[in-house]
Amino acid sequence: MSLLSVLSGKRPLLHALLLGAASTALAGVAAAAEARGPSSSVFGNPGVRRPLTMADCSFTYQAPPEIKRWKLNDFVTVLIEEKTRMSSEGQVDQRKKIEGSMTLTDWIMLRKWSLVPDPQSSGDPKVAGMVDNKYRAQANLQNRDLFETSVQCLVADVRPNGTLVIEGHSRVKIDDEEWELSVSGVVRPDDILPNNTVKSEKVAEKWIVRRSAGHGRDGIRRGWLGRMLDQFQLF
Repeated sequence: MSLLSVLSGKRPLLHALLLGAASTALAGVAAAAEARGPSSSVFGNPGVRRPLTMADCSFTYQAPPEIKRWKLNDFVTVLIEEKTRMSSEGQVDQRKKIEGSMTLTDWIMLRKWSLVPDPQSSGDPKVAGMVDNKYRAQANLQNRDLFETSVQCLVADVRPNGTLVIEGHSRVKIDDEEWELSVSGVVRPDDILPNNTVKSEKVAEKWIVRRSAGHGRDGIRRGWLGRMLDQFQLF
């Protein structure tokens, strides 16, 4: 016996099953609409309808992340990227020339406790001189620095307005080479990225100190005599 003949023989039962399934589906839709139907819905009781929201009607909606509440000793990574560029040029050319000549034609002398004219029998005294001073200076300075690194900081204080006072220290020593880095400042929570990092340009009251010691530092460090001469500028 074919399937078609079976279905045709039981057609009233099949119709009843289809009608029952459709009625159940419509009842479920009406119940769901009544429970969470938006204001523009035609289903449900108007007294219990809710306003239309993005979460109810969008398949791609994602709830925004909750605002993080920062506490003391939380970690914040500061991405340091400091760039400085300076260019200075100066040129001074100064010359001073002084010429002078003086002749003493009359003078006095003391004779018997009296002042009398001096005949100046040897001739009138003369004084002549010349001062020639020349000063020339030329300077050219170009400086370009780039410092990139990162340091993990701790929240040292949370101010009443919500800003965070951060402070961090890092020290690395490899053989005879040693580096020490200290960072402190104030940041806004809005400037901190979701991965708990903040750029150094967003840090207020920024204080960054980098120290190094070892053979590399000794090779470029000036001696005490050179520092003293540069400080007093003897020449």
